[in-house]
Order: sequence, then C-alpha cells, then structure tokens
Amino acid sequence: MTYSAAENRYETMPYRRVGRSGLKLPAISLGLWHNFGDDTRFDEQRAILRRAFDLGVNHFDLANNYGPPDGSAETNFGRHLKEDFKPYRDELVISTKAGYYMWPGPYGEWGSRKYLISSLDQSLQRMGLEYVDIFYSHRPDPETPLEETMGALDYAVRSGKALYAGISSYTPEQTLEAARILKELGTPLLIHQPSYSMLNRWTEDGSPNLYEALDQVGAGSIAFSPLAQGMLTNRYLNGVPADSRAAKERFLSESSLTEERLDRVRGLNAIAEGRDQTLAQMAIAWILRDQPKGSPVTSALVGASSVAQLEDTLSAINNLGFTDDELTAIDEFAVESDINRWAQK
Repeated sequence: MTYSAAENRYETMPYRRVGRSGLKLPAISLGLWHNFGDDTRFDEQRAILRRAFDLGVNHFDLANNYGPPDGSAETNFGRHLKEDFKPYRDELVISTKAGYYMWPGPYGEWGSRKYLISSLDQSLQRMGLEYVDIFYSHRPDPETPLEETMGALDYAVRSGKALYAGISSYTPEQTLEAARILKELGTPLLIHQPSYSMLNRWTEDGSPNLYEALDQVGAGSIAFSPLAQGMLTNRYLNGVPADSRAAKERFLSESSLTEERLDRVRGLNAIAEGRDQTLAQMAIAWILRDQPKGSPVTSALVGASSVAQLEDTLSAINNLGFTDDELTAIDEFAVESDINRWAQK
C-alpha cells in the first residue's frame, strides 16, 4: 500500500532550534542503531518509520556501521526512503556518521580525511541520497590532527554532500577546539551527539562542561542512549528477563546491572509512577528538562523495536515539566554510575 503521511504530523511534536542555527529538530528523534539491520524484518522497520513520521519525528539518525551487518541499516533505510519517504525528503533531517571500524587496513576507521570522505560517499550510495543533512565525526581520533578531521567535515559541507557538520563523544576541550577550527574554515559546528542519561552524566562535569562549551560556540546537542541502553525502563525492575538485551549481552551486559544501579532505577521508577509516567517517559522528559538557561539538549535520540514501544516513548512529550521537589528527588538516584562505554580511554 502506498504510504501517505498523516496531515496532522506537525501538530503535537515540539521542535527546538539547534544552537544558533536555522535548523530545528523534534524534541525526540529516531535513531537506527538497533532494529534496522538485516536481523529485523523489513515490514517491522517500515511500520516504525511510518508511525514515527506520522507523529512528527522528522529526524532519522544513522551511521555507517549500523546494522547488523555493518552498513545494512543505511541500505535498508535507503529502500524505505525510495518506497515511502521520497516525496517528503525536504521535510526530513537525515544524519550519518563515520569514525568506527568499517573495512580492513589503515583507512577503515577513525578520523582521517580519506576515511571520512570515502565513508560518506559509501553512505550516500547505500541510502540513494545526494546529500545528508548532518555528517558527524563519530568519535575523536587520538592520532589524526583535529585540523584534518574538521577539514574533512568542512569539505563534506562545501562539496554539497552534507548541509551541516557535527561531532560525537568529544570532550568539552576537544569540542571548543573543533568549533574554533571549523569557524576558521567557514563551516560552523552545528551539533554534538553525546551519550547522556540519568545514570550517565559526564556532560555536566568540568569547567566548562560540555553544555557550557556548546553554548559558548552556539552549537546544539542531541543526547543518545538516554535510556542507558534499556536500563532506565521497567524491563529490569525485577531481574533480567531471558529475552532481554542484557541476557543476550547485546550492548548491555548482565554484569552491568548491579544491585546498586538497580536500586537507583527502582527509586527513579517510583518517582515516575508519581508523575503518571513510565520510567522511560520520565527519563526522556528529564533529558529535555528546562534549566536556568533553557534546556541544553535540543533533542533526545531514541530507538524503537516496535510501534507500541515507539508510541510509549514519544508520549514523554505530554509531560516535560518538573517541580523543584521532583528534580531534588530524582537527583538522589540519578547519579553518575560509570556506564559511559564511549568514554575516551
């Protein structure tokens, strides 16, 4: 059946400006890290993407290595674009990233100009696109000069292969330097994609912390893993289900579910119940919460394994406000828990 998007798709989702740019993102964006590789049925993927767009999610985030196998999420998304979303391309924000391992040899990962541009060309080919809206350096390279990595992002924008440049998992200091280099080249830093959740609060540490650095350079942020890879859901309140991600050791290990961390999760769940929200909904709302200068997070990046899960998560936008008492109660349990697997070693 030919897809026709819901006419009211922009009536409920809030949209937030990305830093000091002209771009806006939905408060909740859909990441295709999980559930869009060849291990998930194509019709299940289609149902999630269609429902997301119908509910106002017009930002889809990918990377060259998303799958499995690597690259298959982009290939599958390319089919969805061709079959369903081609008429809506100018309404969509599509992003991809390069930085992790993709092919053998010295040019198959990290941050060299050769790898980044080659990977972007491959991503465009897999998705059947002339350009992506945002192209990210997926992680900082400890050996390649930052000038070369940022030069590659600048080239991607100047060549028309990307509209904006982004970075992911960079420290505040690296972020300031990356933004300085990009500004000198004439391509501003649009956005940073850090991991951030109630149990992973590294972005709030330091002086300046990451959000202060982004405010200084006029860039926005999109938080990935806001549910701590599923830990901040009701999935593990009473143990580890046999069919869960943790039981299968897929991106979340059973050993990471210590009793101390689960006690924090249970405490947060009790607060969520008092707000008439699921724990996942509250975790998303907390990411997007207002602070003295407004919310430092432009968008929360979530995944979905089913339409029902997607709808439940998106319902977070129905209650984004917090009282001072709620925030104080949350801070008792929402403490740094050493779960940032993307931290630089």
